[in-house]
Amino acid sequence: MKSYTAKQIAEILQQDDARMNLRTVRYYTQIGIVPPLELVGNKRVYTDKHIHYFRAIITLTRTGETLASIQEKLKALSLEEVEKVGQQIHIYNPSRVLENETLLINEDVAITLSPRISAELKQKVIDSVSEVLRGEIH
Repeated sequence: MKSYTAKQIAEILQQDDARMNLRTVRYYTQIGIVPPLELVGNKRVYTDKHIHYFRAIITLTRTGETLASIQEKLKALSLEEVEKVGQQIHIYNPSRVLENETLLINEDVAITLSPRISAELKQKVIDSVSEVLRGEIH
């Protein structure tokens, strides 16, 4: 099990979000939005598990969730599910959101397309996804 100090965690997370600083890491730990620190010897440390939680928090805050709602959602998830949320961090990169176009196909499916694709290809993608959702393609 790899262990980290709060400062090391902040440095790792700043690669994902420049706003993640030592103060934020400590605050999230204090309010209990991340699991309690692990005891290694006589020291309390962060582990890779905490990195997954912090990345999930960053991802969910980028979607507009409040810290209170994020805390409730994370409590209900397994570590594997938290990790999956954290892996989506780059989908919600603010610069990508501004460049790309996100289209809501139905209440359960949204697709994000680059502006570099042609209007014709964009329409084919939309039509194909819509057909699959209607069960027209086998």
